[in-house]
Amino acid sequence: MIATVIPVLNESEYITACLDSLIAQTYPASRHMIFILDGGSSDNTTELVEEAILRSAQANGPKIELHSNPGKFVAQGRNKALELMPSTITHVLELIGHSTVDAHHLEVLVEEWSRISTMEHQQLGALGSRVLPRKGELDTVESWVEGALGSPLGSGGGQFDRFTTSAPCKIPAFVLHSRHAVVDVGGWDESFISSQDSDLSMRLAANGYALWRTPKTVVYMTKRTGLIRWLKMGHRYGFWRTKTVIKHPKRISLREYLPWLGLFLTLSLALANMDSWVLPPMAYACVLAIEAVRMSLKFGRFSMIFGVPMCLFMLHVSFSVGLLDGFIRRGKAPSDRA
Repeated sequence: MIATVIPVLNESEYITACLDSLIAQTYPASRHMIFILDGGSSDNTTELVEEAILRSAQANGPKIELHSNPGKFVAQGRNKALELMPSTITHVLELIGHSTVDAHHLEVLVEEWSRISTMEHQQLGALGSRVLPRKGELDTVESWVEGALGSPLGSGGGQFDRFTTSAPCKIPAFVLHSRHAVVDVGGWDESFISSQDSDLSMRLAANGYALWRTPKTVVYMTKRTGLIRWLKMGHRYGFWRTKTVIKHPKRISLREYLPWLGLFLTLSLALANMDSWVLPPMAYACVLAIEAVRMSLKFGRFSMIFGVPMCLFMLHVSFSVGLLDGFIRRGKAPSDRA
């Protein structure tokens, strides 16, 4: 029995497609519920959810419940759903309002869960999916963002990693969780306004649960459509990565601090009046140029020649500043989405 939990806030542009993809699942509707937790939308998100509730009922689809989320943020919404769902629910699926899935998503996840459980010596606590761009034609900035995230310089090993084999991992994305495992570790930490999923994964692993991901299921996610929001997103990711590392030191990834290392190296060489100070920025520029050409050819868009390196540079700067900012300030509500 699966409960899909979707915290939302002003998702009117995307929520209908999200819910329709869940209504159309090949997995038996009698074994699937959908919980929408609204954090106080000021658009017509709740009206669209209510329409989807009627469509699902008429199509004998899964039961959809709409609830308010007074806490507003993702962690509070998921914890509330955990309290609301019936005791028969055994697994909890994380999704967001600006995502869609294929019709066989739940069915394949359950098959993969069973297959992996037979070969994993630890109890399986989480199974994640690949994350790909939304379906349909991408606008110009979206294509730049996708090109940046499709590059090893932009994806890292996190939720945007384009992995190709089922395997254990540290931080799976859009996870099907064992409800027992989530309850066992105390649910989502509500002090995390963002990166609450990374924190949960770290606590699950620390408590002996296995974390896996599979490329056989895909979540199509709408990313940022404007450069200012892209900057804000990079800062938010860096900020909350630091908060996660403070709580879970094992989450640290030295590659994420390479921009700071490159800056310090360049400044040190320059202050020492060494001509070689130009080498680090030149090497960085060359790598960005290579990725620009590669992504332009891959996506078939000439504008990515300058869009991808610009988005990568913006990501590296904003993420790096966010890493430092995470040591200084407390978290506040994100502003990279309307």
